[in-house]
Amino acid sequence: MNATGLPAWRRACRAEWTKLRTESGFRWLLACAVVVTVAVGAATSGTVRCCGYDPARLALSGVTVGQAVVAVLGVLCVGGEYGTGMIHTTLSAVPARTRVLAAKAVVVGAAVAGAGLVAVLGSLLAGHLLLPGAPSMTDGPTLRAAVGSVLYLVLVALLALGLAFAVREGAVASGTVLALLYLFPLIGHVVTDPWLQRQLSRVGPMPAGLAVQATTGLDHLPIAPWTGLGVLALWAAAGLLLGGAVLRRRDA
Repeated sequence: MNATGLPAWRRACRAEWTKLRTESGFRWLLACAVVVTVAVGAATSGTVRCCGYDPARLALSGVTVGQAVVAVLGVLCVGGEYGTGMIHTTLSAVPARTRVLAAKAVVVGAAVAGAGLVAVLGSLLAGHLLLPGAPSMTDGPTLRAAVGSVLYLVLVALLALGLAFAVREGAVASGTVLALLYLFPLIGHVVTDPWLQRQLSRVGPMPAGLAVQATTGLDHLPIAPWTGLGVLALWAAAGLLLGGAVLRRRDA
């Protein structure tokens, strides 16, 4: 406790929130993530004229594009401070470096969760209006796809945050995160071996994580929906652990 009566971790979270909410770029990126996700999902839904599709997955297809904005947002929260030298002030105010990482993760995760919820609800609403024969947005599989998509975006942001602490250079960190997300699907489209394609879908952060959006044909998925999201959670945890280790051992 200090004179304000707040625990140290709450003061750290409040400081991180103050920095982020006063950063106009952060707000614009959150808004951009919502708009891009809903727009791509609506555009995809509007092109479907037949049956035999997964309505929830189509409506939420914009997540595959919106995640890029979320990844850049996660990197910006760290890379911006290293670029301006503000990281020295941050670490002087909060000497416990693990607490800095945890506070940033909590604040960024909460902000992305809020924006992701708006984006997902908007995408599902657009899909409900545009897709022929779309099911109710309140059925079990669709709710799981919706909640899972919000968690997916949060985990992508945390992965980006951790790698940004490890790399420290914003452009390099952004490229690394985007490569991790999109490389596995690209390789999966290039290779011709079905077994290898299936394994890539099981271990890649993007294909495994997006399995949570599936509401039909679950028996044919390379990985179960929640298990796939767990794979992405492991990637995010690894990124945060790596970032925390670098943050503790290297000078700012």
